[in-house]
Amino acid sequence: MKNRVLCFGEVLWDAFGDEKKAGGAPMNVARHLVQQHVNVAFASRVGSDASGDELVDFLKKNGLYSDLIQRDNTLPTCEVTVELDEKSQATYVIPEPVSWDNIHLDNNLKDAAKRSSSIVFGSLACRDKTTHDTLLNLLDETDAIKIFDVNLRHPHYTLATIETLAARANVIKMNEEEADLLIGGSSGDLKGKITEFRNKYHTKTICVTRGEHGAIIWHDYEFFEHPGFSVDVADTVGAGDAFLATFIAGIMANNPMPKLLLNACAIGAYVTSQRGANPVYNQDEISRIKKS
Repeated sequence: MKNRVLCFGEVLWDAFGDEKKAGGAPMNVARHLVQQHVNVAFASRVGSDASGDELVDFLKKNGLYSDLIQRDNTLPTCEVTVELDEKSQATYVIPEPVSWDNIHLDNNLKDAAKRSSSIVFGSLACRDKTTHDTLLNLLDETDAIKIFDVNLRHPHYTLATIETLAARANVIKMNEEEADLLIGGSSGDLKGKITEFRNKYHTKTICVTRGEHGAIIWHDYEFFEHPGFSVDVADTVGAGDAFLATFIAGIMANNPMPKLLLNACAIGAYVTSQRGANPVYNQDEISRIKKS
């Protein structure tokens, strides 16, 4: 049986002042999956420039480089400016167009999709028609579990794109702000909104993260909740990616939903207590968080 996750989408440099770190939600999810010993492949496109060379070196060192990393001779590698507010919440200034706006459908990508048990994708890389169409073709050609990480980055999305991706997804993950935006006109509490969202898109699993207040999951006509963990926040960059990776690992391990949710909230909280999107896991600290 196929047992590999394909993460598809953007890879980039996040610039924090004079410091830069490799980032991009699908790449971050892939790195967290590696730390959780999940077989993962990553597909993206970088420029034929010095920044692209550096990203390729980074991906090689982290076990994520393959023939699924395309090179673009025209568009540059993406470098994003990250700004943190007084609450350590991140905002992103994302240039356009960049190399991952131009991911092409080739035989390597088709074969990878067919060999994968699940595909993770988001909305950002679909802002351009080329990558958007490549992803939709991939999703139409595979029976893999389709996991949509909504991950809205204003102004790089349209409601039409979100609806197209949601309609193809088996699993949808979003944060509470995104849920309010997508179904904010609805009356009632968050559970009511999730139910309405499910009725519209017929999604099997919907997960809404709530920051320090944990997460709520709708799965097979049942709700599961976790209140989250209290930690000293260093920054929130990558916390949602860590949560999603842990959620995926739990699905692949056939963990019961309460255990899956506990683990995902603990890993997400741990990442917020560290600097950067991909800290090396400290299992003792993660265990302490679970017991708190």
